[in-house]
Amino acid sequence: MKKRQRGVRVFLAMIAILVFATVGGAEESVFQTLGEIENLVYGQEVMGGGLVSRLGQVEKDLFGRELPGSLSERQQSLLSFLKQGTPVQPSFLFKLGVAEWAVLQQVRPEMAASSRIGDLENQVEGNAQEGKPLAMRLERLIGMLLPEPVSGRTAEIPAQLVFKVELGQTLSAKTAKAGEPVKMRLAGDLTVDEMLVAPRGSIVLGHVDSVQPPRSFGRKAEVRLAFDKLLPLGPESIPVLMGERARKAAKGDDSIAAAAGASFLGLILLGPVGLAGGLLVRGDATVIQEGTPFYLETSTMTSVMSFPVPQGLKGMLNPVETGDWQPASDDIKGGAKP
Repeated sequence: MKKRQRGVRVFLAMIAILVFATVGGAEESVFQTLGEIENLVYGQEVMGGGLVSRLGQVEKDLFGRELPGSLSERQQSLLSFLKQGTPVQPSFLFKLGVAEWAVLQQVRPEMAASSRIGDLENQVEGNAQEGKPLAMRLERLIGMLLPEPVSGRTAEIPAQLVFKVELGQTLSAKTAKAGEPVKMRLAGDLTVDEMLVAPRGSIVLGHVDSVQPPRSFGRKAEVRLAFDKLLPLGPESIPVLMGERARKAAKGDDSIAAAAGASFLGLILLGPVGLAGGLLVRGDATVIQEGTPFYLETSTMTSVMSFPVPQGLKGMLNPVETGDWQPASDDIKGGAKP
């Protein structure tokens, strides 16, 4: 009964936040915003039907009812509820990530929220609560899994924090195109002071910086990769790069040479001239397989919303590998911290 009452109170608070959320100036069109909302909830845009009916359906699926306000207000408030949250109430996706981590010890952010919730219910209870509002279903799961409601706390992520990632797709020097996105997945839980910042499976985004086809005199094709940001539980992103510390961590990790080969390891360690913080893949038919591990590091200090893990759940944390290396003497003289 107490859990049910707690779930109802939290749900009502969420509705209040949604209805009275401050609406910022949205640059996207109403259709673009609705498409983003549908992608988050269903994994795809809903084709067919007018804007009003589509928006109303999302609200019913999330809350069991349509909400008041203009179309623009309702859309912006929905997006804020799903992604941003408030200083006192973490977002829907933040809470979903915590629930997923509690059950699976990882997150699956590329899946639709509706599918993730249904799968968690199947894992925990053996059947999904189809037809009931998704927000209520998530709060019910949290009540069963955690000793208290999910809260958020600001964590300071230092610069040059090294962490291991795995390539989320296969890359080929033959088929890569400049500007196309490259995805990686966090290979463990990123934590700061026992606060969960980003669970295993969190997405790291990069892109193909440039592509050079095979050239004269036997010069091979080259693909230059740049790294952009880690997407943690909270709405903020964490800027990343492949810096000197990440390269040193890779040098001491035998799994990288075993998975990618000595030539790939050499490229990581040496780094191409003129591509600060990036990576060079060279070879006419070079293919870097999905799952290939390597290291990145944070580029600047960043404040992000994190999950303060309750004492009884701290044993579930599986900290991401940060490599085994010692700072060079000139690093110490220059004041850098290991």
